Amino acid sequence: MNSKTDADVLIGGKLFTLSGYESEEYLQKVASYINKKIDEYNKIDSFRRQPSDRQAVLLQLNIADDYFKAKRQISILEDDIKAKEKELYDLKHELISTQIRLETELNKK
Repeated sequence: MNSKTDADVLIGGKLFTLSGYESEEYLQKVASYINKKIDEYNKIDSFRRQPSDRQAVLLQLNIADDYFKAKRQISILEDDIKAKEKELYDLKHELISTQIRLETELNKK
């Protein structure tokens, strides 16, 4: 198991210490993602007019939405991989069967 990592990150202009078993680079990447979301929403006037607690909930909802969309996309891609693996298996099986039939025909001659 990796050792625990502590990383000081800046999120929304405030300093936080994140701890985890991921690399510092990864923890910085997470903080960067949060900052991009904050910046994205701070450009929206109606968002900026909301109380800070509502802003936090709206950001959390948006991040959760990103998560579930990514999770659904992963599921779609995994299903696609499984279908392609089955198609590849079927093609290999068909190739082997064709080779056997060809060898059988050639041996008859």
